[in-house]
Amino acid sequence: MSKPGFWDDQLLAKEIIQKINLRKEWTSAWHNLEKQRREIEELIAIVEEDDEAGQKELSLEIEKLSAGIKALEFRHMLSGEDDEKDAILTIHPGAGGTESCDWAAMLLRMYTRWMERKGYQYKVIDFLPGEEAGLKSATVEVSGKYAYGYLKAEIGVHRLVRISPFDANKRRHTSFVSVFVYPEIEDTVKVEIDEKDLRIDIFRSGGKGGQNVNKVATAVRIVHLPTAITVQSQNERSQYQNRINAMRVLRARLYQYYKAEEEKKKQALEEAKTEIAWGNQIRSYVFHPYTMVKDHRTEEETGNIQSVMDGEIDRFIFAYLKKK
Repeated sequence: MSKPGFWDDQLLAKEIIQKINLRKEWTSAWHNLEKQRREIEELIAIVEEDDEAGQKELSLEIEKLSAGIKALEFRHMLSGEDDEKDAILTIHPGAGGTESCDWAAMLLRMYTRWMERKGYQYKVIDFLPGEEAGLKSATVEVSGKYAYGYLKAEIGVHRLVRISPFDANKRRHTSFVSVFVYPEIEDTVKVEIDEKDLRIDIFRSGGKGGQNVNKVATAVRIVHLPTAITVQSQNERSQYQNRINAMRVLRARLYQYYKAEEEKKKQALEEAKTEIAWGNQIRSYVFHPYTMVKDHRTEEETGNIQSVMDGEIDRFIFAYLKKK
């Protein structure tokens, strides 16, 4: 940044500043924690064991430091390629009719409450109501930093056990709902070609029968080294025009190539889905005969089921990311 002419290319300058600010977020957080640690050490040295006020202050400072370390550790877990992106969350009930549809609506409420707690913006972009109650499917667009990074922990089948309000005989029912989350990917695939990635060969055009169409080299072959895509043009008499034509073909082929790569990513996400049935659940929510929410991947659990249904699910997300 101190070099002369740094601002000559404003787009590049802004990109560099953005990278610096991102790194400073990490280093500043670390230095702040290190400063707190040093201050605690100094406090330990001067606070006497029988100084209740001093001991209380010391305990509070240690708690603050511990929370800060945990928060930074949590951020470090969200360093995947797509973690910072916005998310698209989908909810689909499994077999079970009205009971499963109602359970899907309960989960939608749980997630929207969680989004509100996190300060995320969300928009329900598709909603198909159930015939009697609840929903048959819902799609929610979630906007906010690390939305996908957090919500990917919720991908899977969620199981509910309760006395069904829709059963006249008050029997216990088990219902399943599938939750899936996608990172929001831009529709347009940008094709940027770096000259350093190209090998350009110039040769003489050849016609039928092997005769030379031109006595000078005008045909152009371009190899895109990272993908090994090769294109060539030899129909024009001008080397310049042949190069323009070859670049146009290369750009089109790279567009298709990168688009196919994005499709592979989406396909991999789709294949991660599991059947909405017994044995595939990631988490169980038991309302009867006792109250408990348990994540089967991490063994994290709580008896305060009401707080969970009101959106307090960070404990499960953190446990999942920590285990991953």
